[in-house]
Amino acid sequence: MPCYDPGVKRSVAVSLVLLAVIAVAVWPQGMATANRRPQSRRPLPPGKVAPAIDYRDVAREAGLTAVNISASPRRASYITEVTGNGVALVDVDGDGLLDVLLLSAGEMAARKPRPQTLYRNRGGLRFEDITATSGIPPLEWAQGVCAGDFDNDGRTDLVITQWGPNVLLRNQGGKFADESSRLPAATTKRWSTGCAFVDYDRDGDLDLFVAHYANLDLAATARPTDKNHCTWKNMAVVCGPRGLPGESMSLYRNDAGRFVDVTAAVGIATPPRYYGFTVLVGDFDDDGWPDVYVACDSTASLLFRNQRNGTFEETGVTSGAALNEDGREQAGMGATAGDYNGDGRLDIFKTNFTDDTPTLYRNIGTFGFQDVTSTAGLAINTRLLGWGAAFIDIDQDGWRDIFYANGHVYPEVDAAAIGEVFRQPRTLFWNRGDGQFHDLSAAAGEAVLARHGSRGLAVGDLDNDGTPEIVIVNMYEPPSLVKNFAPRGKSILIEPLLANGRHAVGARLRLTAGGRTQVDEVRSGGFHISQGDFRVHFGLGAADSAQLSIRWPDGTESNLGAVAANQWVSVQQGKGVTRSRPF
Repeated sequence: MPCYDPGVKRSVAVSLVLLAVIAVAVWPQGMATANRRPQSRRPLPPGKVAPAIDYRDVAREAGLTAVNISASPRRASYITEVTGNGVALVDVDGDGLLDVLLLSAGEMAARKPRPQTLYRNRGGLRFEDITATSGIPPLEWAQGVCAGDFDNDGRTDLVITQWGPNVLLRNQGGKFADESSRLPAATTKRWSTGCAFVDYDRDGDLDLFVAHYANLDLAATARPTDKNHCTWKNMAVVCGPRGLPGESMSLYRNDAGRFVDVTAAVGIATPPRYYGFTVLVGDFDDDGWPDVYVACDSTASLLFRNQRNGTFEETGVTSGAALNEDGREQAGMGATAGDYNGDGRLDIFKTNFTDDTPTLYRNIGTFGFQDVTSTAGLAINTRLLGWGAAFIDIDQDGWRDIFYANGHVYPEVDAAAIGEVFRQPRTLFWNRGDGQFHDLSAAAGEAVLARHGSRGLAVGDLDNDGTPEIVIVNMYEPPSLVKNFAPRGKSILIEPLLANGRHAVGARLRLTAGGRTQVDEVRSGGFHISQGDFRVHFGLGAADSAQLSIRWPDGTESNLGAVAANQWVSVQQGKGVTRSRPF
């Protein structure tokens, strides 16, 4: 997460060994970017005009009013209280409309299970709270969520991660049944954060990747009110993650609907020294096999390359996607994948702690990545603390833009007079189409300028009009539902389905329109411990149609030929286009 803990103060009773570990591990966050100077905002090239963007928050009108609870809005005692929660946009009842699941953690002191709010989409951006009849149980400390049809019955199931046993929810036709017994039994109270369904062995069943954050023992962890408290900028704060025991990640293979822990057998096991957050799946070497990236807080991020034989190799550092351009670890939170420069390769964007910039890793091929944050024009603000992030084509011109939410981790900063604020505006970078981005945050509408303590974020077309909306979790507040009301170009929404009817998680789409080719994938998880639309959105600019091809998760390919713009197209493996609905 965030809490970098520079200047940690510990009791004299703490062992010399622990003090040595902390002395080595805890660097001031600013040290991680000592050689990186914020780039000035570059003017647009002659003849290039930024689009008009009008993002408005319509959550209240839509009926999304549930208040997020994650301990006290004034002071946190433990790091679990500041990491926030995820959100899922999934069609739970099969009516063609994305419903919204909002997670909430509760209160650490009370330790009472808290409802996880499910809203049914009634159409026209109107939602109804159906939590009471959803079958989703109240949970003690929910964190992240991911979706996938693990039993191949054509219905989208859910996994909710926790500080404690994770929860598997089987969709029974709009109502869920708790079937967590299908997951490996938890021997300890692990703290899980991000997750993603992925068919890593291409056997037709969705497996499950889970990130873990820290091995947290509340009884052994100092609170800000204790004498041996931790500090940040001379302010007493929650301890962690540095100084807390780290974690490793988990991979569970789907064995006829039950999940088996194969972490060690397939090469996912690492030394327990990482603080894992967001799980991002993508075929980063375009070989037809899914790879897995984990954005880690305060440690090097992880990149597991699929060896195409049922095993993985961890290549974060050697690939260039684990550290920043100075070779330093960052405090990563959210992550998203997209081909921002049109070269046919999936790039990675990651959000980080304050006193740092986000990181854009350009995919240079041969499973290599280059930190191009500065040269792409993204290193212009070090005062924001980023969380959920998305590559999203805001003006539908065929180039992926970047949107991410921000918010500090310490509620106490507002009263500390140290130049930091808890509630922060969002960030929007418009893709200029020349490998660089232009900051449109100040001119993109009130929903971008509005200040919140945001965390999870997910993208999906909630009203099926061809323009994706953004749902954001706000700490101690209702969520935001962000919609663009400005004119935009043409678009197309592609829904790849396997022969058995489930969403083709891992399918790779290639679309050519207006002389350019775009690629993207159907994925579970990502953003920041959240779940977005399984349908893939492409902006087409002024083009009336596009050539579409799909590489399915089993490696076979379908060439669909020309598809018309401004429609939602369902494509089933072996059958072609089965349904099209105009916007």
